[in-house]
This record gives sequence, structure tokens and C-alpha cells, in this order.
Amino acid sequence: MTSRLHAQDVTVGYGGAPVVHDLTVEIPDGQVTTIVGPNGCGKSTLLRTLARLLAPTSGRVVLDGTPITSLGTRDIATRLSLLPQSPVAPEGLLVRDLVGRGRHPHQRWFAQWSHQDEEVVEAALAMTDTTDLRDRPLDQLSGGQRQRAWIAMTLAQDTDLMLLDEPTTYLDLAHQVEVLELVCRLNRERSRTVAMVLHDLNLAARYSDLVVVMHEGRIVTQGTPADVFTAGLILDVFSLEAEILEDPRTGLPIVVPLSSSANPVAAVVSTSALAG
Repeated sequence: MTSRLHAQDVTVGYGGAPVVHDLTVEIPDGQVTTIVGPNGCGKSTLLRTLARLLAPTSGRVVLDGTPITSLGTRDIATRLSLLPQSPVAPEGLLVRDLVGRGRHPHQRWFAQWSHQDEEVVEAALAMTDTTDLRDRPLDQLSGGQRQRAWIAMTLAQDTDLMLLDEPTTYLDLAHQVEVLELVCRLNRERSRTVAMVLHDLNLAARYSDLVVVMHEGRIVTQGTPADVFTAGLILDVFSLEAEILEDPRTGLPIVVPLSSSANPVAAVVSTSALAG
């Protein structure tokens, strides 16, 4: 396995106790890696550290063989893009202007907006089904529409490495599937390397090559969905009894939490509440 982006023995905190402890992980090139785990386990902290938004108190992040702290901000932004968990935009910003911001790392003072920039932005709008929203203010959109606009901006940045922190937030089930299908197309057809945080374990099983499971700031295990998602792991990491079924169509695991009630009808099928 080759990896352009990896963390070595990183410990990261926010001024108090560390959130991530002595963690080492590689993001394999050309694959979709999904990080899962319960609330507060350090998933988003790890992703932000990989993007150099957080500096580890010890250890290092390496991008293309160089410590990421040695690289310039523009240099990083042309190789790696991050969609944060709760992005913020100026009031009244139009969707087309937001998406256009994804092109800033590729521009110079002597070569501003180009025909290529326009083509990339139009493609990003089309891929996220936001073309009809291009002239609308971001703050007048629904949560799902805003999320798709932010994803379009990330696509417009046109990097080989994409870090997505909960990209399906605010989306209904149909749009969750559309976004993750898009992520997979970018990976398969355009060789994008993707690392993302997801809530829903069944979506993680369906759309990931590699699953990394975190608990209390450390990696518990990692591997293919079939290897990782076991009843024992769900109990140990999420403190929940579950049955693991096999999808008859894909052969991938399906996590079915077991009800605490004696009534089997009360069993909760969705796993989105398992990994906040």
C-alpha cells in the first residue's frame, strides 16, 4: 500500500487533555477511506490535523514525503482539499461565488479567472446538482442544498486528495446516496484519494475500501468493511449489541442494532445515531 498522506505518532489536543493520542495512520492512495467512531473519539480532530488546520503537540503529518508543516498554504491547497464539518460563508454569498472560491489556490495575481476555471466550476455544479442554484444566496438555501454547494466548492478545488468531514450532514437519504455515489465516481473514474468521516455505519460499509475505527482518541482497528464490522466491535466501541447481516446483493455487512426491548419490532435499523 502506498500513501501520499499519513500521520506518524500524532498527539493532538485543544489546550487541555489530548483528543488524539499517539496515533499513526496512512490514507492509501486511490482508495476511499472512512473514519467512524462514537461521539468525541477524535474523528474530526484527526481529519483537521491531516489538513494542517491543527498542529500536533507531538508526531507529524507527512504529505508527498515532506512534513506538512514545511509546505506553503497554497501548495497544500493545490494537492489537498478539506470540507469541514460546519463551514461558514459570508452573508449573501451566491452559490456560484462560493464554488468559484475553490479555484483560488490555482490562480496567481497575473493570471486570475480563466476559461479552465469556468469549466471546472460548471462541472462541479453539475456533478452536485446545484447548477439551478448558482445565482441564489447560500443563506437562502435549505440545509441539504447548502451542503451540496459546499461539496461543489471542494470539487472545484480539483485536488487529488479530498478530506470530507461528514459530507452527508443535513442531507436526506436520497441525497446522501447521491453524494457518496459521486465520491465513489471521483475515486474510480478520476483517481481521487478520499478520506471521510461518516455517521452511518451501513453507508460506510457500502462506500468504503478501508474503514478506520476510532475510540477515545486511538485507532481500534482498520480494514475492509467485512473485516471490521463485527458484533464484538460494535459492542466494544459503541456499547451496543448488534447483529451483522450480509447484504444478499453486494455481500457487504449490514449492521442491525438489537432492541433493548423484548419486542423485536422495536429494533432500530438505522445506524446513523451510532457514530456522532
